[in-house]
Amino acid sequence: MHSALLKSIYKYYHTIKPIVSLLNLINKGHERSIKAKKNILESFLYKGSSLAISLVLVPLTIHYINPTQYGIWITLSSIVGWFGFFDIGFGNGLRNKFAEALAKGEHVLARTYVSTTYAILSIIVVIILIIFLCINPLLNWTGILNAPVNLANELSILALIVFVFFCFQFVLQLITTVLTASQQPAKASLLNLIGSLLSLVVIFILTKTTSGSLIYLGISLGLMPVLVLIVSSIWFYTHKYKIYAPALRFVKFGCARDLMSLGLKFFIIQIVFVISYQTSNIIIAQLFGSYQVTSYNIAFKYFGIIPMMMGIVMMPFWSAITEAWIKSDINWIQNAIKKIITLWMLFMILALIMVFCSKNIYKLWIGHEIEIPFIVSASLAAYVIINTWCGIFSLFLNGVGKLRLQLFIGLGGSVVNIPLAIYLGKQIGVSGVVLSTCILSLFGAILLPIQYSKILNKTSKGIWDK
Repeated sequence: MHSALLKSIYKYYHTIKPIVSLLNLINKGHERSIKAKKNILESFLYKGSSLAISLVLVPLTIHYINPTQYGIWITLSSIVGWFGFFDIGFGNGLRNKFAEALAKGEHVLARTYVSTTYAILSIIVVIILIIFLCINPLLNWTGILNAPVNLANELSILALIVFVFFCFQFVLQLITTVLTASQQPAKASLLNLIGSLLSLVVIFILTKTTSGSLIYLGISLGLMPVLVLIVSSIWFYTHKYKIYAPALRFVKFGCARDLMSLGLKFFIIQIVFVISYQTSNIIIAQLFGSYQVTSYNIAFKYFGIIPMMMGIVMMPFWSAITEAWIKSDINWIQNAIKKIITLWMLFMILALIMVFCSKNIYKLWIGHEIEIPFIVSASLAAYVIINTWCGIFSLFLNGVGKLRLQLFIGLGGSVVNIPLAIYLGKQIGVSGVVLSTCILSLFGAILLPIQYSKILNKTSKGIWDK
């Protein structure tokens, strides 16, 4: 009997041993590192689930409408998404300033930053919504999206729907900024997961109850995230984050200068990023039609798994680096970046494997309806490898507020990218559009690591230190 009992205990111990080892690993190290590891683990769970949902949504949505209409939807969503940069960098400015205030224990100042940012973005959103309502009837959406003329009225209504829901998200998503700045990005990922899950349920219901409609699609995919953000904002600001809840008495437009001094640099970088990297859908739509936008975006989503996973790892480190920099904890920063670089190497290998498996994966995922050339997959793999490498050092530079070099690299790229993408696109097809962004990303891939080293070695001068 004792022998059987001992065997049971031994078996139980070896069953839970991996779990115990994982918990020990998570709870080992600096408090800042422990918090980051816990957020990474939770974020993998939430974002992994969100990724699975987004992958299911692609074929479900394509079959609900059709490949051409899906390409129109993706392109329109991209265009409307550009208006997100009209926050003039206040979102990222809040992220850094809020993290700094928390590191110094200045909770009233943190609440002032939150309240002021909500107030400013609300004013901005009212202005851009009024402007859009005035100009939308004058816009030729069929020409902009290279879509069939018979969809003109439908696209005008769809654009209005998408833009209105975008305006709500524009302000409401600040709760995710607050969560991330307080080193709780996993909670922000959970909100995205809930929104994605609700969207999946609604789209599935639509496939069973209605015929394909871009209008219904726009309402469904726009409404669900807004509802989640409204409920979560009320919850967090009445519970754990009550001391940071936005309130009119804490709105101080004088603080806008603090937010803008850093935020404006983020804003310009975001604008040039849009011009350099987010115009691909428009260029492809104009050169090759909406069907090719669908083909490109399927491949983009497939290889987007890598930056998403890298983003999960890096997300908690932005605000942690800000805190470490304020406290002059350089060793912690160096160790964190080294570990992220090691992980990047593993993801680079994964990207190469994904290229060679892509044809079979596409068929399993989408079916035989859409053909995606191997060269498009290979060029997108190169794109994510280069850009995730740049992202490692941008993470550090963003966290410490040294943005000028990124700004100049982005400005140069924004001037060259569109004509280069059009030229290469005409020469070698869709992959040429991707190749253009890869070529321009190489400047950041070389220069940003140099700036990182100079700053940590205290040898940065001039543009390297701004």
